Amino acid sequence: MITAARDDGAEDIPAPAEFDPLELRKALGQFPQGIVAVAAEVDGHPEVLVASSFTVGVSLEPPLVTVAVQHTSSTWPKLRDRASRLGISVLGAQQSELTRQLASTDRAGRFHGVERRIDGERALVLEGSPLWFTTRMHSQFTAGDHDVAVLEILDFGYDEASEGLVFHQSRFKGLTPLE
Repeated sequence: MITAARDDGAEDIPAPAEFDPLELRKALGQFPQGIVAVAAEVDGHPEVLVASSFTVGVSLEPPLVTVAVQHTSSTWPKLRDRASRLGISVLGAQQSELTRQLASTDRAGRFHGVERRIDGERALVLEGSPLWFTTRMHSQFTAGDHDVAVLEILDFGYDEASEGLVFHQSRFKGLTPLE
């Protein structure tokens, strides 16, 4: 065990372990996660980022969700700084190809043929998503190499018949009920 020395004479506490980042990423990939598209119209153009670091049920009073975004994202600053509202579309099993398209490095083609709707505040949600939210920024904090955005839910809708999409072991997968 690695320990960190303390100046106050108290018992040593373990220092953070050092991991191979690729091996840690592979290990974390064992946990299935839902996929969301966070989107808004910014300066007359649709902007989107795809994330698997979305958490629901953070709070019911007020209604809050979170999404963590890498510092290297070039889209997040546009959405965070220039959109008063953000649409969050939780993607479904039938939307795996759409997910790839939205996450593409071809920014100009991300929304080609994509059915979407934009509310009066420019929040953008994808048609056909099993669950969607309209949100606004509540707070944000830095956590390592990510920014964690806490978003307040302003509106939502869902389709109980839709199947979810998860990212697990670096692949998109659907969900099947256990008997």
